[in-house]
Amino acid sequence: MTDKVECVVIGAGVVGLAVAAQLAAAGREVIVLEQHSAIGTETSSRNSEVIHAGIYYPRGSRKAELCVRGKTLLYEHCDAYAVPYKRCGKVIVATSDAQRQVVDGYIAQASANGVTDLRWIGQAELNALEPEVMGVGAALSPSTGIVDSHAYMISLQGILEANGGFIAFQNTVQGIDHANDLLVRTNQMTLAADWVINAGGLHAPELAQNVPGSPKAHYAIGHYYTYSGAQPFGRLVYPTAEQGGLGVHVTLDLGGQVKFGPDIRWIDSLDYTFDDSKRADFVDAIRAYYPGLDEDRLQPGYTGIRPKIDGPGAAADFLIRGPKDHGVSGRIDLLGIESPGLTASLAIAEAVREVVDVE
Repeated sequence: MTDKVECVVIGAGVVGLAVAAQLAAAGREVIVLEQHSAIGTETSSRNSEVIHAGIYYPRGSRKAELCVRGKTLLYEHCDAYAVPYKRCGKVIVATSDAQRQVVDGYIAQASANGVTDLRWIGQAELNALEPEVMGVGAALSPSTGIVDSHAYMISLQGILEANGGFIAFQNTVQGIDHANDLLVRTNQMTLAADWVINAGGLHAPELAQNVPGSPKAHYAIGHYYTYSGAQPFGRLVYPTAEQGGLGVHVTLDLGGQVKFGPDIRWIDSLDYTFDDSKRADFVDAIRAYYPGLDEDRLQPGYTGIRPKIDGPGAAADFLIRGPKDHGVSGRIDLLGIESPGLTASLAIAEAVREVVDVE
């Protein structure tokens, strides 16, 4: 016998949980299907935990729109649900006059996206704020922050469950059928649904391949190193961005631990193995803005994989595909939700709810 539910959300990562929590709070019947035995075990727990300001993304893109909106919602949510965070700010460092032009472009891009608090700081002010950082100046972003991503996800799970929803763990989705009714098949059950929201992260493109026009998955692994001993930074420190990512940067956790990363390496399959063979490249990238780096204090930390829908040399936008896009009633696919997906998660949930409410 096939059970019927109003809304099925695939994936209990941060985006799936945000969508499920918002739909449940709006009075919808919601079940989340998660292949693992806990929430947020893939991309959502293997990132920098940064609350992004909305600086880099093209004006009018979903990334720009949803990041800026999501940042506001996320800070409000953290205050309302006692989720630990810190609005620590960040600097984007120019190490040469040529890079200053790039950083000036970031300031202009941020302004076009509605982020008006970025400003250029010269070398003296940079040295006063971050004495260990070398550069001709930087863009200072005061609204950038860090968040306890696990506590955030637990708060979303709490909202979901308080409103009658639940998560069915160890349910690997094997297919979404829509020849007649909308059906979701897992290794344990088959569910009929009015709405299916595919928030499967790394696995979302594969689940969407029976929908016309869906992109293929591409994977880019990033490595993070931790830094032992006394911590030299008070805020996040970023270089100018590189192709496919934001460059090897300094992030902090709420305990003050410094992490350097991530790099970007294209891979063909999902493998989280930490490859230490390019440590020298990491060291060179870090020393460009932190010449005092003690290489012996760098320790392999963890890896994360970006759920991309484009390959090297391209920069795809978030793709939120609903019935008006692909013609399949009741189905929404969330594809290419890489950075700034954590920051944008509540805004993505708003966008999904708008589609569900309109239809």
